[in-house]
Amino acid sequence: MGENKQTEVKKKKPVKKKKRKFFKILYILLLLIILSTVAIGSGIFLAVIKTAPKLEVNNFLKVRETSILYDNSGQKMDEYISEQRRIVITLDKAPENLKDAFISIEDERFKLHHGIDYKRLVGSQLQNLKIIAGLSRGDYAGASTITQQLVKYKFFLQESLDDRLSIKRKIQEMYLATEIEKKLSKDQILEAYMNTIFLGGDSHGVEAASNMYFNKSVTDLSLKQAAFLAGAAQNPSLSFSMARAAFEKNQPFDSPRTNSVLGKMLETGAITQNEYDEAMHEDLLFTFSTVAIDKMNYEWFSRPVVDQVKKDLIKIYGYTEAEAYEHLNSGGLQIYTTMDKKIQDSTQNVINESFPGYKNLQASAVVVDYLKGEVKAIVGGRGDQPALSYNRAASDNFLRAPGSSIKPLTVYAPAIDSKKITAGSVFEDAPISKSIGTKYAAPGAEPYNPTNLPNKYAGFITLRDAVKYSKNTISVKIDDEIGLQTAVKYGEKFGIHLDNVDKTSISALALGQLDGGELKGTNPLALAQAYGTFGNQGMMSKARMYTKVTDKSGKVLLEPKYESTQVISPQAAYIMYDLLKEPIAGTGPGARFSDMPVRGKTGTSSDYVDISFAGLTPYYSAAVWVGYDNNAELEPGIRGSNNSATLWGKIMKPIHEGLEIKDIQKPDGIVNAYVSKDSGKIPTELTKRDPRGNRAYSEIFIEGTQPTTLDDVHVELDVTKGADGKYYLATEFTPKDKVEKRVFIKREHKYNVKLEDDAYLAPTEKDPAKPEEKPPVTPQNPVTPGTTTPGTTPGGTGTTPGGTDPTKPGDPTDPTKPTKPGDPTTPPVKPNP
Repeated sequence: MGENKQTEVKKKKPVKKKKRKFFKILYILLLLIILSTVAIGSGIFLAVIKTAPKLEVNNFLKVRETSILYDNSGQKMDEYISEQRRIVITLDKAPENLKDAFISIEDERFKLHHGIDYKRLVGSQLQNLKIIAGLSRGDYAGASTITQQLVKYKFFLQESLDDRLSIKRKIQEMYLATEIEKKLSKDQILEAYMNTIFLGGDSHGVEAASNMYFNKSVTDLSLKQAAFLAGAAQNPSLSFSMARAAFEKNQPFDSPRTNSVLGKMLETGAITQNEYDEAMHEDLLFTFSTVAIDKMNYEWFSRPVVDQVKKDLIKIYGYTEAEAYEHLNSGGLQIYTTMDKKIQDSTQNVINESFPGYKNLQASAVVVDYLKGEVKAIVGGRGDQPALSYNRAASDNFLRAPGSSIKPLTVYAPAIDSKKITAGSVFEDAPISKSIGTKYAAPGAEPYNPTNLPNKYAGFITLRDAVKYSKNTISVKIDDEIGLQTAVKYGEKFGIHLDNVDKTSISALALGQLDGGELKGTNPLALAQAYGTFGNQGMMSKARMYTKVTDKSGKVLLEPKYESTQVISPQAAYIMYDLLKEPIAGTGPGARFSDMPVRGKTGTSSDYVDISFAGLTPYYSAAVWVGYDNNAELEPGIRGSNNSATLWGKIMKPIHEGLEIKDIQKPDGIVNAYVSKDSGKIPTELTKRDPRGNRAYSEIFIEGTQPTTLDDVHVELDVTKGADGKYYLATEFTPKDKVEKRVFIKREHKYNVKLEDDAYLAPTEKDPAKPEEKPPVTPQNPVTPGTTTPGTTPGGTGTTPGGTDPTKPGDPTDPTKPTKPGDPTTPPVKPNP
């Protein structure tokens, strides 16, 4: 038995030796791996540090370097003035509880570490690993110290989001933080941080934020108010929106984040239990006072540019809104705009001098070089106005109903481009049918029944004349025919503001009454950009406001390229361009300013609240708006749609001085064809014998859409004129000498209102003459059987009212003598804005 134990011991000893040898080798390997990793890591670390930005203390402590804006000729036009000025405060004036609040919640060991809080760094990473492994819940923990946050603001705002989150940038951030701690005192670092940090709204730095939220200096803040500001640093936009909501409801704000700050201050010993209890019982209320700021020289143009630059910085570099604003406020950016100072100044002067005697009346305008895709002028108001007042030309926060100026974008162009309707298509200008009205009526409401302005109806009318006189009934019928979805699709392609209510509203899409939903309309910038499409082969150029942004060293940060999209075909664009000369002869003659070709459309919103005009020349497109900020009804002397057209013409006149008179070129795929004004079909002999004169005219079409059938609206009838002046159908009892052949128009539908062409409708009543009423033949009035009295031959030359000699030069059916497109022969109708 003893031998067995000895044998067993002998067997175990070699196993133990083998295990020790294995672990010894493993330890050596791990040590080598660790040492190699450290060596490699050290090399990488040193290489990353060498590429870190150079630390210059004086530059680092600079709170702000102003961004500069230049016009399109490279001349300085503005210095950027932020919407909320940064108000610098020295640390000795900041209350201790405000300093303690920031330190407690953002970096509780700020006074102990040398730029990096290693304890917090390890703890946060362990917490994040637990969250990733599913062992814990909550938000990912950060470990950036106040010094590191300051480094990020000062050095890395130009980096993309991915770069700023990369290991390389984190190493450089940590390195620079330790270097800063060697060269600056804790007080210098904390002061720079508190004057730099974004705290919501437009406030940068604690003093500006204190003024905005509480209308007081930081020196007068309560403990709870100080805690709120410190808590806002984590998520400034959310803190601002929640505080604003509480302010608008006029109720205290119960802020969990503020409570956390107070709890942390108690935990770190910055405040006593009594101070904590008192602060927790205090109501947190806001005033949101606006700190007065200076205006920029070109306020209307410069602020939209800055807003666009901010959006592009967020989009391209992944900045938060806070970081983008900080970059604009203190990055020393050089912003090269598209503004033409001469055009901007002249446009502002015209608007300022218009409508004298109407003190509170406002107006706005935008001018665009649509071929280059550049905005040349933005004027957001009339007269001298304070900084940050409404930008009525280019802001999405001030949108108004465009009225009929929307029709070319959501009615006419969609119908022509989709080839469902042509410029020569004929409609009945009459009240819309009950079936259409019921389709668009609200549940339980009367059928939708829009009227024209003025409330008159022409009867048969071509699309060309419907555009000229802005017939509301025709717009509704067209959008019903093409479908609201088609109208919406084109409206969005043209860049018009449409909300969910607008997209289901026939009055919004067909008549431009964009006032029923959340947006309440569109603006001159969108209209000017859209109308340029009609002069640019159907291409809509994105209206850029700037061409380049560089940092203070000259490095290009943003450089938007020319962008355009094919909204409609070149042929549809040309036809629309041609159609839009009609309103200049109809509702907006004031838009003419020289021999330069002018195209455009007037617009009037419901109850005469707004008037507008959008149009173009071969060089520029532009749009204007006139109205009151409070949506008051315009006075009779202002509400006429031609007033907006006249303002537009006055703006465009100086802009075009010295420019060559030219027109846009007609693209291939456009054909001319003669059509009847009353049927939209190929004219016949009867078309030119209409009592009103020749009803045939030459129209332009997208090739393949011209009419192929004959005019069937005109008819020739044997009629007699009664004693009441009316025409009756001749019967067998009608005296032969009273019968004449005459051309009329026929219409299938009957309406309960008078249409202007009713006088030319074919009669339906028969001659009431009886056999005994026939006049006897007397010797004084001999009539040879089978003949008629001279001068009364039905249809004879010179006897038929309005008749035309088919051999006479200028016959519209004679292709050697074409008439001008859209040659008006219809009796004039009062304009409809």
